Amino acid sequence: MTSVDKPTPTPHDPQQDAPGAPAAGPDDSKAVTEAALFEAFGGVRGMVETVLPGLLFVTIYTINKDLKSAAIAALAISLVLVVVRLLRRDTVKHAFSGVFGVGFGVVFAMMTGEAKDFYLPGMIYTLGLALAYLITAAAGVPLIGLILGPVFKENLSWRTRNPGRKRAYTKASYAWGLILLAKCAILFPLYWWADTTQLGWVLVALKIPPFLLAVWLTWVFLAKAPAPIDVFAEMEAEERAEKEREAAAAAARETPSS
Repeated sequence: MTSVDKPTPTPHDPQQDAPGAPAAGPDDSKAVTEAALFEAFGGVRGMVETVLPGLLFVTIYTINKDLKSAAIAALAISLVLVVVRLLRRDTVKHAFSGVFGVGFGVVFAMMTGEAKDFYLPGMIYTLGLALAYLITAAAGVPLIGLILGPVFKENLSWRTRNPGRKRAYTKASYAWGLILLAKCAILFPLYWWADTTQLGWVLVALKIPPFLLAVWLTWVFLAKAPAPIDVFAEMEAEERAEKEREAAAAAARETPSS
């Protein structure tokens, strides 16, 4: 989510890292976690951008059963969302991902001539993402940690220096993987047995609730975990300390000996 959608978290104060400095309270940690999740996953606006092209496609196809007009409308609205983001100078990663997803769906459906194939690339992507969450969690490098580490300014410090957060990221990755697998268990049978409109409306209905559940569980796990280690603040503090040492050494050299 962009700064327009959600207030930016309070910047980390390097002085909080100094010995004896008061630690951030639980409420502050939860607020930062919530803001970071909104930023990472796009927030309300990102959800709208995810749902709107598929909703437009299934609505038009339900009305006129014309694959071409439905596909063009879905692709057009995706491009409009990107242009709006660019004009507002907002983050475009969520809108661009929507364009690529819709574009693959349009190409695939046009190649096969089957309207329901518009949804197949996205379904395959969801299945692959579910497996990625589960495999990386089992391997000890949970995908959700790789995604959120830079957002929390901790990068990969959670892997070796913050075991509590690693456990939280592992639980969250398992949650994402199982939720997405459950979604796939509903959609793939419908792909084979249902018609395009039935599949489309079920897919639209399943866009937001599983996503919100996964984000909520991620927030629950991280809100109970230790605070992230701000590696950027650490590097800045080291740079300041090095400059102070150099300044002190230079001053000592310039001081006449008694």
